[in-house]
Amino acid sequence: MKARFLFSHKYKPLGWVLLIIGIVLGTILMINDFEYPNWEMNVFPLVGEVDIFSKPPMQWNKSNIADELAAVFIIVGGILVSFSKTKDEDEYISKIRMESLIWATYVNYIVLLISILLLFDFTFFNVMVCNMFTILVFFIFRFHYMLFKSKISIQHEK
Repeated sequence: MKARFLFSHKYKPLGWVLLIIGIVLGTILMINDFEYPNWEMNVFPLVGEVDIFSKPPMQWNKSNIADELAAVFIIVGGILVSFSKTKDEDEYISKIRMESLIWATYVNYIVLLISILLLFDFTFFNVMVCNMFTILVFFIFRFHYMLFKSKISIQHEK
């Protein structure tokens, strides 16, 4: 069976680099709640809040792009890591990939439901920000754990 929607395995190292940089940058930004002054640039927001303190949408505004950059790195890196073929991609690995994606989806939405019921205000907002990325992170952990586990069981059989 040919995996049509997977990237070449050569993209996985780039994905790991982007993912790690994005997670480190995103964690620093969330913990410090700090905007780096050198990371400001002109952006063109399509939609925005219109009140006395906000910048109007549909106009060029100066904005700090550190959080957007972290999010893009996490998403692009996570997709490259998640959906790059392994060097020896076969039907068994495709099965592990599919089961891991289903498992990650379930876990992601369980975390979301618990958060909706038990968290409020800015804590809830922070969890929702992280929840944008957790399905990829859960998938990566589960998929690589299952690959590792299957390689160990194959070695024990030999």
